[in-house]
Amino acid sequence: MRIARFSDGTNPVYGALEEGSTRIVGLKGDPLFSPVEPSGQIYELDEVRLLSPVIPRSKVVGIGDNYSDAPIPADERLEPPIFIKANTSVVGPDDPIAIPAWSNKVAFEGELAIVIKSLAKDVSVEDAPQMILGYTIANDATARDAMTGGPWSRGKSFDSACPLGPWITVDPSLDVTNLAIRSYLNGEIAQDSSTAHMIWNPFELVSYVSQQMTLLPGDVIATGAPAGAQIVHAGDRVEIEIEGIGRLTNPVVRA
Repeated sequence: MRIARFSDGTNPVYGALEEGSTRIVGLKGDPLFSPVEPSGQIYELDEVRLLSPVIPRSKVVGIGDNYSDAPIPADERLEPPIFIKANTSVVGPDDPIAIPAWSNKVAFEGELAIVIKSLAKDVSVEDAPQMILGYTIANDATARDAMTGGPWSRGKSFDSACPLGPWITVDPSLDVTNLAIRSYLNGEIAQDSSTAHMIWNPFELVSYVSQQMTLLPGDVIATGAPAGAQIVHAGDRVEIEIEGIGRLTNPVVRA
């Protein structure tokens, strides 16, 4: 099942995309905080505007240095580096990534993202799947010229620094430890990897992060980027594709 959050011209609505179809069955309720049921409304995908499938009420947790195909010193692979992206950095599909006036070095980073459905504290790796609603795509946009000399918050949390989408894939049979992940900059391939190259898999990450901080429903974990991320400029277009999930596309503008 794919859970989308979208606008039909009024308030944001949740819906479930029918398998192999562009029809969206409207849902009453919020799949993260209440039981849902069909609303009786049917929408066509090309007639609505997709929004970020989740707006974290608490936080987006980012993971660094998590792919073996990226040049990382061995002594830095003992534990996954973690950082926080502000929830105000979240935007949706086709929303622009706005390069801040104070930066000249914003890069895109295509990543698999985990959407948390239950309060999670000190969760074991074995119990981690029960804490996960599903998976989406994240673009961990980063102002690299604001990443030195202190905390990463400025470089990671500017408005529009965290596109999410296009929807949440909820599929227990999806093998998230072996999904192709590719990104394209202006149609040219940039990242070309697989989640099989993760150093810490999604379940290990949920367990690890939950031991550092409590995860709340709606929190998102961006699981790290494979090699190939590139600097973007106004007028560029970034597309990130993950097997079994979909494609997230965002234009780039100068704020």
